[in-house]
Amino acid sequence: MFKAIDAATKMVITTRPEAPIYDAIRIMASRNITGLPVVDADLNVVGVLSEKDVLKLLYDTLDRADQTVADYMSTHVVTLDTNATLIDLCDCLMSGNFRRVPITEDGKLCAIASISDVIQGILRIKRQAP
Repeated sequence: MFKAIDAATKMVITTRPEAPIYDAIRIMASRNITGLPVVDADLNVVGVLSEKDVLKLLYDTLDRADQTVADYMSTHVVTLDTNATLIDLCDCLMSGNFRRVPITEDGKLCAIASISDVIQGILRIKRQAP
């Protein structure tokens, strides 16, 4: 059985809750990332900052210099363990309103899997990869 971790990106770009929001947005824009896992000092996932979360900035009438990732991130985060299968990952992505799932081991972030990662996994499983 193919594991979700096998399709996931292991070099994960993250941010911290106390990071300035515009620094996180610059990372997302420069790296063409649709969402950043938000982790604490011990790599526990405490949130995700998605493109939709960032869109909320347009509605803010005050543009404070002290705005942080914590002010905008989603704190209800669905994660999968490293033992999850690719089917588990696919089910999770299809049933949720998100495009990526952090993969954890012993509660610590170790990878992230997106819809595009699942698509690449499907091509490999079906032996259709170029």
